[in-house]
Amino acid sequence: MKTIAAQDIKRKGISAVDGALKEGPVHVIKNNRPQYVILSEERYEDLLNAEEEAYKSRIRASLEDLKAGRVKRFKNAHELLKAIDEEDKE
Repeated sequence: MKTIAAQDIKRKGISAVDGALKEGPVHVIKNNRPQYVILSEERYEDLLNAEEEAYKSRIRASLEDLKAGRVKRFKNAHELLKAIDEEDKE
């Protein structure tokens, strides 16, 4: 991933990032440490869409588990924690 110093952005403005952004996301270095990542709008939208698809996939898998009877129900949090402890001991 390309990097650019925050000072370069301060001196040159966003034009300091434009060239590097063509190659992908850009890490902005501040105080010798990566502090920010700049993405193109297209890449940002792709990430948002991928996140939404992953969320939907987890929901679908959970519903399938429920329909298949692979879901345990507990009366309260104490019973849930007890079951988790017992599984850890196995």
